[in-house]
Amino acid sequence: MAGTEAARAAGGAATTATVFERFRALHHGPEPLLLPNAWDHASAAVLAAAGFAAVGTTSLGVAAAAGKPDAAGVTRAETLALARRIAHLNVPVTVDIEDGFGGSPAQVAELAGSLTAMGIAGINIEDGRGDRLADPGEQAELIRAIKDSAPHLFVNARTDPFWLGMPGALAEAVRRVRIYADAGADGVFVPGATAGRDLETLAAAAGVPLNVLVQPGVPPSRLAEVGVRRISFGSLLFRAALGAITGTARAVAAGGHPVAEVPSYDEIQRLAGPEDEEGRRLAGPEDEEGSAAGGPRR
Repeated sequence: MAGTEAARAAGGAATTATVFERFRALHHGPEPLLLPNAWDHASAAVLAAAGFAAVGTTSLGVAAAAGKPDAAGVTRAETLALARRIAHLNVPVTVDIEDGFGGSPAQVAELAGSLTAMGIAGINIEDGRGDRLADPGEQAELIRAIKDSAPHLFVNARTDPFWLGMPGALAEAVRRVRIYADAGADGVFVPGATAGRDLETLAAAAGVPLNVLVQPGVPPSRLAEVGVRRISFGSLLFRAALGAITGTARAVAAGGHPVAEVPSYDEIQRLAGPEDEEGRRLAGPEDEEGSAAGGPRR
C-alpha cells in the first residue's frame, strides 16, 4: 500500500485544501492515482480504511445491487443516495453518473451541482449510448454545462470507442478526448485501451490526466511510463466480491473454509456511517433490535 499512502499524503498534506483541490492534486502526484470503485457504504468505507487516497463508484455495482441494468439511465436515485451516504468519508469521492441519466444539459448540470453540494469531489460521465457513441458536440455541451454549474468538480470524461470495438478506435478516441478537454473536462477516461503506444498517443493528445482501467499483472509504474495518471478498478471489485460470495458459500457448505480472508463482525461494525450531532451512531431498526436482544451479532 506504499503507493496509495504516498498519494494520500500528496492529496491531504495541506489541511486547508478543499476536497476538490485534494482530489485534483492526486492526478498530478509522483504516481498515478489508484482508484478503487465501491457500490455501497460498506465497500467505500473499507477501501478508505485500507489506505486508498480516493474512492470512486461503479455504475455496474450500484445498478446490480439494486436489481437494475447498468448504463440504462435508471439508477439516478440510487446513485444520489449512495453519494450522500459516502460523501462524509475522509478521502475524496468521485461518482459515476453514466451518461448523466439521459438528462438535458441543464438537468445534468443540476445533478452535478447537487453532488458538489454534498461534498463529492468528481464525476465520471460517458459518451457510450448502448451500442453507439453520442455525438461529440452534444457530449461537449454536457461537459460545458457541468463545469458552468460546478466549476470545482473534477469532470472525468469517458469515451468508449475501444469499449465498443469500433474500427479505428484510437483515432476516434483521440478526436473525442481533444474535444472533451477543450470543453472543460479535467481528465479523460478511455476504457479498453491497453497497448502502450495507444496510451502514449492518448495521453499526449488529451493534455489532461489520462485514466484507464486497471490491468491485472501490469504494475502501475508501467502505465505511468506511458502517461497514465489515474487507474480505475471499474467493476472488478464488485465482480470479485460476488465470486467470493459464491465460492465461500460452496466451500463452507462442503465442509471447508472461506475462499479468502473474512473481516470480523466488529471490523465491519466500525465502518458504520457518521454520528449524529450528539455523537451517537446513526442506527437503523436492525441495529436497535440486535442491541435489545443482547450479545454480539454475527
